[in-house]
Amino acid sequence: MTLYSRVRPLAFKLPAETAHVLGKRALRAVQSTWPTRAALASNYRYAHPALEVELFGTRFPNPVGVAAGFDKNAEVARALEALGFGFVEVGTVTPYPQAGNDRPRLFRLREDEAMVNRMGFNGQGMERVRGRLEREGAPQVPLGINVGKMNSSSEDEAIEDYRRVFDRLAPFADYVVVNVSCPNTPDEFDEAAPDHLRSIFETLAAENDDDVPILVKIGPDSPEDSMLELLGIVEEHDLDGIVATNTTTSREGVTSPTAAERGGLSGAPLAERSTETIRTLAKNADDDLPIIGVGGVDSAEHAYEKIRGGASLVQLYTGFVYGGPGTARRINRGLVDLLERDGFSSVEDAVGADLD
Repeated sequence: MTLYSRVRPLAFKLPAETAHVLGKRALRAVQSTWPTRAALASNYRYAHPALEVELFGTRFPNPVGVAAGFDKNAEVARALEALGFGFVEVGTVTPYPQAGNDRPRLFRLREDEAMVNRMGFNGQGMERVRGRLEREGAPQVPLGINVGKMNSSSEDEAIEDYRRVFDRLAPFADYVVVNVSCPNTPDEFDEAAPDHLRSIFETLAAENDDDVPILVKIGPDSPEDSMLELLGIVEEHDLDGIVATNTTTSREGVTSPTAAERGGLSGAPLAERSTETIRTLAKNADDDLPIIGVGGVDSAEHAYEKIRGGASLVQLYTGFVYGGPGTARRINRGLVDLLERDGFSSVEDAVGADLD
């Protein structure tokens, strides 16, 4: 029995957001000194040449990362690195501090190993995040920064929001993700409307003097024709990749009574829907368009399904909450076993294997 398996029942007696805040405080304390980070890494980091991925002009030590939403304000990125994650995506970061939606706004669905959230882009804003990265430094693994708009912004103001955050934080990022698919922000306009997307991508391209890779995060609930239209816009504007997928508003296959809470569903019930989205995108995309797969990743098998379905990297959040600090190590060790079983010399060789 692991320490986390003993601690989790106690943590799960707390409201989900309270437990999350306390967990981040613990991680922040651990990352505050080099010896404590080193001790964490010696217990949880797992390295193997087959896991290394070259993407976006940088090396990922393994393909398993932390999805946006866990570390909204870049407070514990170095601790997550020490826990063995191959990259960390912070955010969603908005131009100014934002309270988000009223509490409670984060809910566990234990029977389904899932969560529902309606956080609403709460965060400290770009200047606090920039100051923290300047003061404390970025992790040694690749850092993604997920950018979003203010909840009160109009369609035109939203484009300026993305530009502001990109301008201030892109210098710290190995890649930037434009989040236009969150189901928990006000529906003032269609963030994924083709003309709106084109305006965002054109604006960011004009700002991107350092050629920082730009990706877009999509949801799992759009019909296939809308998804393929978005893919066309991504390729038209030479974006560097897609993150698939965000949370879902569907409750298909979910049994917990907590599922009735409004918000986006993440975790195990999203796994198949997310993987199907990845396969659809990979089948129709240019061969060199990278996909980061997220949604229901809680095991090596689920990560491998997404990789074989066309994802070059995978991310998790809910799987980390349920699986604890040993999650990345467990998944990475399992991935090596699966690669060896199927005769692949690396993760890169397995990407899209099920599409042939």
